[in-house]
Amino acid sequence: MRRMLPLLALGLLVAGFCPAVLCHPKSTLDKKNPSQEDQDQGTHVDFRLASNNMDFAFSLYKQLTWKAPGKNVIFSPLSISTALAFLSLGARNSTLMELLKGLKFNLTETSEAEIHQSFQHLLSTLNQSSDELQLRMGNAMFVKEQLQLLDRFTEDAKSLYGAEAFATDFQDSEAAKKLINDYVQKGTRGKIRDLIKNLDQQTMMVLVNYIFFKAKWKTPFDPRDTFESRFYFSKRRWVKVLMMSLEDLTAPYLRDEELSCTVLELRYEGNASALFILPDRDKMEEVEAMLLPETLKRWRDSLETRWIDELFLPKFSISGDYNLEHILPQLGIEEVFTSKADLSGITGARNLQVSQVVHKAVLDVSEEGTEASAATGVKIIPLSAKVGPKTTVRFNMPFLVIVARTDTPSILFMSKVTNPKKA
Repeated sequence: MRRMLPLLALGLLVAGFCPAVLCHPKSTLDKKNPSQEDQDQGTHVDFRLASNNMDFAFSLYKQLTWKAPGKNVIFSPLSISTALAFLSLGARNSTLMELLKGLKFNLTETSEAEIHQSFQHLLSTLNQSSDELQLRMGNAMFVKEQLQLLDRFTEDAKSLYGAEAFATDFQDSEAAKKLINDYVQKGTRGKIRDLIKNLDQQTMMVLVNYIFFKAKWKTPFDPRDTFESRFYFSKRRWVKVLMMSLEDLTAPYLRDEELSCTVLELRYEGNASALFILPDRDKMEEVEAMLLPETLKRWRDSLETRWIDELFLPKFSISGDYNLEHILPQLGIEEVFTSKADLSGITGARNLQVSQVVHKAVLDVSEEGTEASAATGVKIIPLSAKVGPKTTVRFNMPFLVIVARTDTPSILFMSKVTNPKKA
């Protein structure tokens, strides 16, 4: 007979106006003061974390697009991997191995302590705020009032992942759901609503991770130059969209003849940029098949600053809502959802299993930037003379978007825009 375990749910949300809740005291996994050699080693581990994050991002992207062919896709691989790494603090034995392997870590190369310290360092690096760029990432735990957590888990959750803890009465599932969703809605200023739709009365804990990103383009689009234009699904199928336009800009550009696609990087104010990948007609599947860390590295290494005479990019707002407990097993993360789960690092007993992993994401792209408020854009015209043949980049058919910090290769958001008119 199948052993029924109390349930643990993970909620992940992306975008919105989120307050900073992270604190970064010394990790409880640290055993000594770090030397310069340790710090250098930490930098190497951070880059390894970024590489693993890319590998995980592309693997998850392929599963999400396979499950929803022809649909828009938007998710934050960093948000999801952070929540699962946070969960792994309490995992043991084969459950722990599955989680870390599913996140593309190799424990012969990177120790468990190094993995958590890398996430801690990344979280502290990412959290910043200015008028031009706001980036916030945080974690919270909603814990059953009677549940006794191990001190070690609580300390590591706070010091490594900055997790706040809230006592919750899951016997009143509607009240518990409202508590979590109100917290999320308030923290994101209404951007993310109803993150948790269903809660079982057996639920013992809900882990929530969020990431919020708002940035202004270095070269904004002028709203007066936005016009209605066609966006093509195929040669004969199209929809009218609001098309932003920009003339005479310089931007990192690549024409990849091998994969039949155009790659363009648009930079935000601050340390962030968006990489737009435009496959030629009927070449999307071929490009998607080659979405690998080495492909992204080749694109980034091959980008060259180019004079773009005309750029056309649709104005869009898309969202994604995923139940990842049905998708993560395809990446090898399976045991944690079954009665075989070993999450004894949370309570000291094997009395928990994960019931759901919910992820919501929203991405808005407009004239001023991503998540921009209504404002008049300022057109900036470089003064240097035009040289060479005219270059026009027109995003009038399905394309990909990768948003990342420029000082770390970790992918903040990954999106496939199939129809800019569908939210």
